[in-house]
Amino acid sequence: MAGSNDKSRIQTDIGQDVIDAAVRSVERHSDEEDEVTVIEVGASSPSAPVEAEASPSPEDTASPASAAEAPPSEDVAALRQEVESLQAQLEFSQAKGRETMERLREAHERAKEAQERTVRHAADLENYRKRAQKEKEEVQRFGAEKLLKDLLPVLDNLDRALDAAAKSPDLDSFEKGVAMTRKSFEDTLGRHGVKGFSAKGQPFDPRLHEAIQQVETADVPAGHVAHEVVRGFYLNERLVRPAMVVVARAPAAPVAAAEPLAAEPATATTDTEAPAAPAQSENSSGGSQ
Repeated sequence: MAGSNDKSRIQTDIGQDVIDAAVRSVERHSDEEDEVTVIEVGASSPSAPVEAEASPSPEDTASPASAAEAPPSEDVAALRQEVESLQAQLEFSQAKGRETMERLREAHERAKEAQERTVRHAADLENYRKRAQKEKEEVQRFGAEKLLKDLLPVLDNLDRALDAAAKSPDLDSFEKGVAMTRKSFEDTLGRHGVKGFSAKGQPFDPRLHEAIQQVETADVPAGHVAHEVVRGFYLNERLVRPAMVVVARAPAAPVAAAEPLAAEPATATTDTEAPAAPAQSENSSGGSQ
């Protein structure tokens, strides 16, 4: 070796793989070191001698050994890839977390709006129920108001007819007035859907008629209405009161036609007289005892 100011030339045999690893390690740590180490490598063959020029400082003389002791680049690259993968997974998890939180916030807002709508709808339904109940009560109390207003003139006409009958004994005029009042009353009922029907002479129908009596008559066929006691009425095609009627039945057969039948009961009585004798004997015997 020469003095400290002279360059030292070191000649040694180093494998090519070690040299490549050292080069990569030096390139990786070149930014962190203050002094730069230059290594001249011959590319002739893996076993060729290598001449390296370095400064006489101890750090330069120890750089090949430290480069040889550096970890392989494959492990570093694997670690770097694993770190990058973990970092990517972390970023992905954070992004998914933010997305999930955003969805939860939107779902919470929608649920809150739905609850508010439900409360409003429930309040509207309760108000509607109260209004419907109030309207129903008003209809029950004042539903017949229009009908009563139409019937009041009929009552006025009846009062006028009574006053006229009290002042004048003309029964014909009174009868005409009552007939006119009745027609006005029937017309008023007709405007409100109330219509009467006649059942006289019609076949008896239990859906429309109510029989209160049966009479033997030949004026109408049997099973038909002979007399109408009370008229029936419809309300908008619905039966509100059936007609009370008297139903006709066929007259009984004449008495002359029944004379041949009268002889047969006489024969029957003669036949039944025979068992009566033992009964008398029993009475007599009982009396003797």
